[in-house]
Order: sequence, then C-alpha cells, then structure tokens
Amino acid sequence: MDIASLLGLIGGIGMIIGAMISGGGLGPFIDVPSILIVFGGTAFLVLYSVPMGVFIGHFGVMAKAFLPPIKKMDEMVERMVELSGIARKDGMMALEGQEVPDKFFQKGLQMLVDGADEAKLVAQLNKEIASMKKRHEANQGAVKAWVDLAPAMGMIGTLIGLVLMLGNMADPKAIGPAMAVALLTTLYGAFIANVLFTPMLTKLEGYTEYEVVYREMVVTGLRNIARGESPRNIQDQLVSNLPPKMQEKMELA
Repeated sequence: MDIASLLGLIGGIGMIIGAMISGGGLGPFIDVPSILIVFGGTAFLVLYSVPMGVFIGHFGVMAKAFLPPIKKMDEMVERMVELSGIARKDGMMALEGQEVPDKFFQKGLQMLVDGADEAKLVAQLNKEIASMKKRHEANQGAVKAWVDLAPAMGMIGTLIGLVLMLGNMADPKAIGPAMAVALLTTLYGAFIANVLFTPMLTKLEGYTEYEVVYREMVVTGLRNIARGESPRNIQDQLVSNLPPKMQEKMELA
C-alpha cells in the first residue's frame, strides 16, 4: 500500500467536502444531470479514445497508484552480487534454480543458464523493457484521457445549462436547475481532472520510470555476469543507481 497516495487522495477530497459542508451541506453540490454529463459522458469518450482492452485494463492499472508492485533495488543488487560469485566459482549451470526477486530477473537468469551469449541476452531483455513501456504508456494514455476530456465535458455541460437558463428566463423556477447544471458541470470536470486523475497519472508515470531503471539494472548485472566480471565490479556499477543513503549502507556492508 502506498500510504502517500491514499492519504493524499483522502486529504484532498476531505478538504473539498469540508468546505462544501461548512457552506451549507452537500445537497447543493449534487445534481444528477451534471453527473450524467460529466462522469458518464467522459467515461464514454475515454472508451471512444482507446481500444476496448485498454479501456477495461486501465481500471486495474489505476489501483497500482495505491498498490504499486515496487521492487527493492538494494535487495536486487545484493542478490545479483551473490549470483555473480556463484557463477564465477561454479559456472553458469550453478545458477539453475536459484531464487531471484522477480520474473524479469528470473527470465534473464534462465537465459544465462541456457547458454545465451551477452548480445542475445541484452537484446531480448531490452525488448521486454520496450514492450513494458508500451503497455504502460497505453494504459496511462487512457488515464490521461480522463484528465483531458473531463474539463471539456464540464464546459459542454456549462453551455447546456446556460442555453436552458436563457431559454427559460420567463420561468423563475427553471432558472435555478439550469444554473446548477451550468456551474456544477464545470466543478465536476475540474474535480475529475485535477483531484482524481492528474495526481494518479503522475504517480503511475513515476512508477514506470522506477521500473525501467530497475530492469535496466538487472540487464546490466546479468550482462556482467555473462562477461565474468567480479562481484565487486558488478556491485559498484549497480550501486551507482541507488540513492546516496542506500549507497552508503551497501558500501559499508
């Protein structure tokens, strides 16, 4: 669980709801036509913007903003150094069945065991990284569509409300509901874009960058094992990607 994401979302929404309640309650801010225009309309336009598979899948991706599959780089470096020592001492076949932190690492390690040379290993794993980035970009594109389309639907709702209001100026009872649609659709659009999805998109993009760096470190470590580099040299190369405090901790170990 990413506590920062959870607290940020709850806190942001809480501040908004608190301001609404202090101004007289939530009732004035709930309008069914506005909800249909903005929430429903935006959802259908996102579906229009991306393939069905991406649309369905991006809901699961949203959960990763709160439950990210973050891998620990320091543990990976430690394990890579251990495996390099085993390979230098007993050969590549000794790496068969060794436990590693994740499937990407396991795939690369198995390639070494199966006799893949450095060039083949690096080419295959880099393809895996490129494929992962494309998947992430597609799903994040669907999330970004919410950011782009919700304010536009809010503006459309505002125009609808204004047209209804101006068309019924002679009926005072019709002005209020029309004005509510005009104002609340803008509010809902801004809420969806800026409170729900922009922070989520930023968090997901950060996790992708982290995952790319992690996998590139795995590729670097495995290619050095294929070259027969010493464990110390491998550690020095990988540790340079870690934060300063973590570097110090590993250097002292």
